[in-house]
Amino acid sequence: MSWIDRSFPTTATPSDLVGRVLGLNPGMMTGPGTNTYLVGRRDPILIDTGAGVAEYPPLLARYLGERGWPQPSRIILTHRHPDHLGGVSQLRARFRGIHVSKMIFRDASLPESIHDLRDGQKIESDGGTLIAVHTPGHASDHLCFYLVEERALFTGDVILAGSTTVIPSGDGDLLDYMNSLRRLQGLDVRRIYPAHGPVIEDGPGRIQEYIDHRLMRERQILESLGNGLATIPAMVERIYTDVSKALHPMAAMSVESHLKKLAREGRVLETVVRDAPSRWLLVR
Repeated sequence: MSWIDRSFPTTATPSDLVGRVLGLNPGMMTGPGTNTYLVGRRDPILIDTGAGVAEYPPLLARYLGERGWPQPSRIILTHRHPDHLGGVSQLRARFRGIHVSKMIFRDASLPESIHDLRDGQKIESDGGTLIAVHTPGHASDHLCFYLVEERALFTGDVILAGSTTVIPSGDGDLLDYMNSLRRLQGLDVRRIYPAHGPVIEDGPGRIQEYIDHRLMRERQILESLGNGLATIPAMVERIYTDVSKALHPMAAMSVESHLKKLAREGRVLETVVRDAPSRWLLVR
């Protein structure tokens, strides 16, 4: 599948307990768009709300009608990024009084009346039991949701189908992210429902692939430092030779996240240079 797949279905029913409605926001960072999920046999829980695209609420309403559902019973959010909670106000206008919750953690601002959701908390619908799993790294407030009945995991942006996860500067943290991936390895996961792209049937294989990819990048960065490359632009040029230059800014963000992780571990040092890229050195 191409990452930006215009033919990706706008709605789907991947299992008896799970329905999917696309957020209709394709792009370089979102692929075919942000998946929102309905979980349950009646009065389903809605996971995420899309980015606030005007065509999304009618699409959601049509899918609900096809399933014989008047509305979601409640909304739960994986994290604060706009393509996941941007549709909250739209859905509150359509479904008056609907309960909305997320992990409230380091949030500068949120829509009004967001309820707190904690790690390990159970959210139950008819036929489905979701358990919140705190998985920081992509975002400090990120929750995955484990569906007990299917041994399935709604991974938000922690694991995607068709791309690697961005670790944003600021609120992102690669060391936390790697710890989150290893925590997910400890769960009994069969299937993954990602926030972007199709269902991942081999959940354990995909989690291991993500870990292996990050470890490979770390080795490449350490090798680059050992060869005297001291700035992020120089490392990107060396490591991402097979990647379009249009994607090099995203690659630079990835390299930076690795260097910050290595710095936290005491393996590299950063020297800030005025009006020039920072220089990074191995700790001997």
